[in-house]
Amino acid sequence: MTKKVVSIEDRIPKLKEQRKKKANRRLILILLLFFLLISCIAYFQSPISKVGSITVSGNRFLDGNTIIEKSGITEKTTVLNMDRGKAEASLTEFPEIKSTQIHLQFPNHVLIEVEEYDRVGLIEENGDIYPLLESGEIGSEKMSIGKEGGPLLRAFSESTFIQIATEQLVQIPIEIRNSISEIVYSPSNTDQYRVVLFMNDGFEVHATLRTLAEKLKYYPSVISQLDPEQKGIIDMEVGMFFKSFDSIIQQELSESGDGDEQ
Repeated sequence: MTKKVVSIEDRIPKLKEQRKKKANRRLILILLLFFLLISCIAYFQSPISKVGSITVSGNRFLDGNTIIEKSGITEKTTVLNMDRGKAEASLTEFPEIKSTQIHLQFPNHVLIEVEEYDRVGLIEENGDIYPLLESGEIGSEKMSIGKEGGPLLRAFSESTFIQIATEQLVQIPIEIRNSISEIVYSPSNTDQYRVVLFMNDGFEVHATLRTLAEKLKYYPSVISQLDPEQKGIIDMEVGMFFKSFDSIIQQELSESGDGDEQ
C-alpha cells in the first residue's frame, strides 16, 4: 500500500490560513483590551462613577436624612470605593435600628434598607423625654409628651427595672397599652417593684411590675363593672379591689378628725 505524499506547495496555503486566524485572534484580543481600558477611563471620568442618589426605606421613626448622614455615604462617594460593611456597622449604632442592608442599584443609586425596633412607650430621663424601644434601649431622639408613643415612664433610673418594664409592655395588648397615660416607679417597703399607673380614663392602678401584663389584661373587664363617674384606685398588687377617690378622702378626713379630738 502506497502512502499519499503531500507536497510543500499543498501545505503552504493551509499554514498561511492558520497564521491568519491566529493573527486575527490576537488583534481581536488587543482591540477588546483597548476598548475595556477606554471604557474604564471613561467610566471614572463620568458622573456615574460616583453615587448619584440615595434613598432610605423601612424607617418609621428615624429621619431619612439622619440615616444617610450617619452612613457616611455622600454623592461624592465613588461607587467602587463605597464600604457598605462600614456604613451598615455605623448605622447599627443607632439604638432604634435592628438591622440594615445597603444595596447598589445600577448604575449609581444607593438604597439603604433599615428595620427599626418598635416603640413601647416613652421614658423621662434627666428632664427630657425619649422613646422606649422594645429592645429595652432608650431611643436617641428627644420627644414631646404630646407625641404618640404609648405610656410615659417616670422615676425609672435603674436599667434592670427599665428592662422589666419593657418586657411587660411588649406583652400588654396595644389597646390596653394605649389607655395608659403614665407609669410611675413607686417602690414600697414590701415591694421594690411597685408601680402606679395613671390611666387615660381617670382611674389609677396600683400594681407590681413583674406581673403587670398578666394583671392588666383584666383591666377592661374590671372597669366595665365600675361606675365611670366614680373614679378611684384599682389595686392589683396582690388581689384585685377598687376604692373610690371619694371614699379615700372621707377616710382621710375621718382619721384627721379623730386625731384632732385626741
